[in-house]
Amino acid sequence: MQERIALETPRLHLRTWHDADLDPLERMCADPQVMRYFPELLSRDECAALMARCRLHFAHHGFGFWALERKDDGRFIGMAGLAWCKLPLPFCPAVEIGWRLVADQWGQGLAKEAADAALTCAFERLQLAEVVAFTAQLNEPSRGLMEALGMQHEPRDDFEHPALAEGHPLRPHVLYRLRRADWADGRS
Repeated sequence: MQERIALETPRLHLRTWHDADLDPLERMCADPQVMRYFPELLSRDECAALMARCRLHFAHHGFGFWALERKDDGRFIGMAGLAWCKLPLPFCPAVEIGWRLVADQWGQGLAKEAADAALTCAFERLQLAEVVAFTAQLNEPSRGLMEALGMQHEPRDDFEHPALAEGHPLRPHVLYRLRRADWADGRS
């Protein structure tokens, strides 16, 4: 079993999952606004399975998708972090970065704050050579954050998500990459 990493930012705790996170996770994943770039809303059972996968990833690797908790009021506001992606895609296996926040926390820079902490962990603590991010081509908000993080999009890396049916509007995906050397250059 790996040591489980927890992170902290000026406004957030990025922590392992608590059983009490299931209710707010379920509310977030049932919100059509939050889930508009995902194929479907998640049920309570699907959210419980998501939490279990996050916990298992932490147990095996020491890192994963952390639960996001505001420091000022202790409120669960979403998830962000790093995970091994092993989809049947040319760029896998790879470590991906991702995030999902409750809608009333958008526009405050919290997703970027959490993602910056995750990238620092990826490149300084875990010594990863590269981190990837991918999303539906239509997801302009996430693409904007990927670019704000210094990630680079190369159109030749774009792909059709294998879990989505042909013709599904979310099937076309874009891939962004950030290499440790480029991340370090961007910080200096």
